[in-house]
Amino acid sequence: MTTILLGPQRFTVTVTSAVRSLGVEGPIAMINAGWEEREDDDAELLGLLDGRGRNLRLYHRLIDVMTKDAAFSKAALAFRDRQEELRKFYGVRLQAAVDAAHAVLHRSSPHGLKTAAFVGAVQGIRDVDRWYTDQLKQLYRELDRDAPVWQSETVGWHRGEIEAVLADSVAVVIAGGHVGFLLQALRMFSVEPPEQLPIVAWSAGAMALTERVVLFHDFTPQQVTAAECHDHGLARLPGVIALPHARRRLRLDDPERLAVLARRFPSRQLVLLDDGTVLRFPTGQTTAPPGARVITQTGTVETVGAGDEVAAGGRR
Repeated sequence: MTTILLGPQRFTVTVTSAVRSLGVEGPIAMINAGWEEREDDDAELLGLLDGRGRNLRLYHRLIDVMTKDAAFSKAALAFRDRQEELRKFYGVRLQAAVDAAHAVLHRSSPHGLKTAAFVGAVQGIRDVDRWYTDQLKQLYRELDRDAPVWQSETVGWHRGEIEAVLADSVAVVIAGGHVGFLLQALRMFSVEPPEQLPIVAWSAGAMALTERVVLFHDFTPQQVTAAECHDHGLARLPGVIALPHARRRLRLDDPERLAVLARRFPSRQLVLLDDGTVLRFPTGQTTAPPGARVITQTGTVETVGAGDEVAAGGRR
């Protein structure tokens, strides 16, 4: 069924028209766990959905499990601490690998060895990404071993309620916010909307629908500025890496930087989701539809199906 990815909703609201375009009547399941403590502050979102929204309250359910299930809570907190340590080591290795790739690009090559050196440098970045994802998978396996969620009565009770709401819904809306908490809640309660159920999502919600969730911010004050392979999502759109707020977070006027980013993920399309973006993926389509703006392997920004390339600074 249809999947619609939107740009951020703070300044340009498109969710109402997107949901209406689905042509469905009935309740709509709302997932806004990324809002954390503000999850219940959903009156505005309910209004945008013509009053048809039914909040799954995944964040509050997550907190309820952590409060009532001591064994799972202990294992989950241990997992969180180990993941944070893993991310710190990943950040150190990743930044060094990315800096090396940029250093290669800025060197002269009188004997024509620059291309091979750059290809090897990008492969070095991919190797670091693979190391992190492999280590993260191992942490998840250990969490499942130490505290299998299927043994938790509290988790089971919540899953039953969630499944009942989804079964009665005609569509799902996934909002933005903190992508880490959103993914954690989706994973804990095994929230995987049926393929035939249409989904409208933006920001962190759009990222959660992809297979590989990448965190990025070229303007962060932190030491690590390289885009990070944070986690895996629901894989409803496996061929896409969603980049919300791209104009605010990426140096779109730096083709070398964009090329390094794009070449890290040669089998996926890096899709920009800026204000006003509305991308409709029909049933079975996992690549970016016409009108989507994607980062190419050469570091330019191209509009799919437009036949013209947009250099990172503007049209030509």
